Formats: sequence, structure tokens, C-alpha cells
Amino acid sequence: MFQTLKNAWRMADLRKKILFSLFILLLYRIGSNIPVPFVNAAVVGSIADSSQGLMQYLNILSGGAFSNATLFALNISPYITASIVIQLLAVAIPALERLSQQGEDGRKKLNQITRYVTVALALMTAVGYYFMLKNYGMLATEAKDNWFAAVVIVACYCAGSSLVMWLAEKINESGIGNGVSLILFVNIISRVPSIIYALYQYATGQKTDHLWTGILIAVGALVLSLVMVALIVFINDSERRLPVQYAKKVVGRKMYGGQNSTLPIKLNNTGVMPIIFASSIVSLPATIGMFVQPKSGGFWDKFFKVFDSGSWLYAVLTLILIIAFAYFYIQISFNPVEVSNNLKKNGGSIPGIRPGKPTSDYITKVLNRITLIGAIFLSFIAVFPMILNIVTGGKMSGLTFGGSSIIIVVGVIIETAREIEGQMTMRHYKGFLE
Repeated sequence: MFQTLKNAWRMADLRKKILFSLFILLLYRIGSNIPVPFVNAAVVGSIADSSQGLMQYLNILSGGAFSNATLFALNISPYITASIVIQLLAVAIPALERLSQQGEDGRKKLNQITRYVTVALALMTAVGYYFMLKNYGMLATEAKDNWFAAVVIVACYCAGSSLVMWLAEKINESGIGNGVSLILFVNIISRVPSIIYALYQYATGQKTDHLWTGILIAVGALVLSLVMVALIVFINDSERRLPVQYAKKVVGRKMYGGQNSTLPIKLNNTGVMPIIFASSIVSLPATIGMFVQPKSGGFWDKFFKVFDSGSWLYAVLTLILIIAFAYFYIQISFNPVEVSNNLKKNGGSIPGIRPGKPTSDYITKVLNRITLIGAIFLSFIAVFPMILNIVTGGKMSGLTFGGSSIIIVVGVIIETAREIEGQMTMRHYKGFLE
């Protein structure tokens, strides 16, 4: 990976793209430290740091912007939710489906609709954040029952979320990597110093009654993280190779074809997107509960507690949604019929399978099995820390979202490195005229 970066840095155009992405991420981190007026950041930070569950999750995904009550506290979540909604509606609504099939022009129109939906969701979420701040006593003294302060806070949060969406799209257009994934990557990485300090506290016995218990927890967390990283890298590099044989044909006095090749299908073909989508959807009920603050002991209070991150239902829903989004994402990114037609046009076939529909059916069958294995792997990495926390009665709350964070970090690094390698390959390809 370091050699890839070194080689890419030598190419002027790739170096500009890398520097542009880094510049955008720097702007994002600056915005994550701009405070929002009329909010008592000290109270927000103390409540967020002492809380577990959803507040901890929001703080991780925002890179500390939530606990610091800054401009980008809403983070990229409205944009992710809007993208999910539009992609789902593109399957159900014929007009949006036609747009998705119109190539570049249709994609631009869908992106424009996604932006409008993002702003609408950001506005609704910003209003919810304001009422949450008000209910929990997180507003400054002069902001209580002040309509002007409410408008300023909502406008700042909504504008911040829209600006994050713009930054992510700029990375997609002119930089290297996926903008949404890179922003989440930077947010998670920014929490590494606090994680290291927490492990240091465990290792020195500051967070446990016995020194050796803290050392075991710290060492166990490090070993578990390394094992997860190794497993993620292994699964991401795994693939199923379908044998392909090309028929011989005579053109003039020369014979072409007759080669044996393979059609690779990656085990984790969806990357980290199912994790990101599932986390955004499954946290919605708890987010709504945090905004409305229902009466303690009432029906709605019990209802929203069922969806808390420390419950079995939350873990089960996360598992189901990861598998569902893995299949959904592969359906919109991989077309077995198109692959089968391309093989047929080039005189290729899978041994023992007739060209045409039988080939596409066979590829679909293999793809479904591979996707299921990859989705189960993603679910295991993401849900295992949650189950461990539930079984231990909340004693491992710090690991609740550890699996998802590690998958996002490692997955983004691998995907970005592959994109850089792809860009380098295109620039080194000599073509037919040289």
C-alpha cells in the first residue's frame, strides 16, 4: 500500500487528486471544530461523554463534533439516509427507475433529487437536535425560550450538514476515493488518541479495581482488533473465480481465441456500504426517542428502549439489515445478464454451462451464495461486539461499535488503495498505437 502511494505521488495528476482530497478533509476537520452559537458545549460534552448507546455512536461517526456541539454535528448521516431512500425509490417508482437507466444525465438528475432530500432531512434532524438540546438543558442561559436562538441553531446544523454533503461530492468529482467513506474514515481515526488513552487507563488500573484485570482488558482489546483487521483484509482479498473458455475462430490465415480465463467474483463485493446503510437505518428509532424525550416509564419510553444499542433487537436488526443491504447493493452494481451477454459476444463460455440465459442464471446463483457469505462476515464483525456487550451486562460498552468502526477504516483504506492502483494502471496502459 505504501509503495502504491509512493508511485502515485510521482504522477502529477494523481498527486493533485490526492492533495485535493486531503484539502477537503482538512476543511471538514476545521468545520468540525467551529462552535454553534447559543449551545453550552461543556454541558453537551459532559452528557455525551458519560452516555452510552446512540450518543456514543453519533459521537464516533461525527469525530467528536456531536459532543463538542460544532457546525458539523449532524455529520454525513442525512446524506447517507437520502441516498438510501432514493436508491430504494428508484426500484419502486417507474419515473426514478427510468432516470437511473438514462446514463450520465439520469444519474445527475438523481443526484440533484438526493441533494434536495438531504437538505429536507437535515432540516428535520436539526429541529430534532434543537429540541433535544433544550430538553436536556444543553442550551446557553440566554437561548432558553428564545426563538431567534432556535432559528440560528437549526440553520447552523442544517447548513453544516449540507456543506458536508457538498464536500463529499467534491471528493467524488475531483479527488480520490468515495467522499462519504473518507469522511467517516477521518471521523473514526480522529478518535484514535482517546481510544489509546482509554487503553492506557485500563493498563494502569485506573478504570478497574485490579491492575491485572485492566491489563487483560487492554491486551485483549488490542489482540481482538488485530485479529479483526487480519480477518477483514483476508475476506476482502478472497474471491471466487469462475472458469471461462473462449472458442477458437479463424480470421484470414490466423487463428484467434482458444484461451482459458477466469471471471473473478469478490467475496465482499459490496465493501463497507451495507454497514454504513444498516447503521443509519437501525439508529433512527433511538434518534427519534432522543429528540422527543418521552415520559419515563411510559409506553413510548419502553418502545424506544427496545431499540437501544444495548438490546438484542438492535443487534438482530443490524444483522438483518446488513444482509439485506448487501443483496440490494449487489443488485444495483452487478448485472449477471450483461456479463453473460458480453461473454457470448466474445465467444466465451463457462465449461458445462450453455451461453445466454443458463450462463446468467448460473452467475446469479453463484453471486447469491458469495454475497450471503460476505454479508454474514460483515454481520459477524459488526454484531459480535454488541453481543459481547449485552452478555457482559454493559461492561464492554466501549466495544459496542468497535467492529463497525474497524470494518469502515480497513475497508476504506483497501478501496482507496485499489482505486489509486486502477488510476495508475490506466495511465500506464500503452494501448494499441504504441
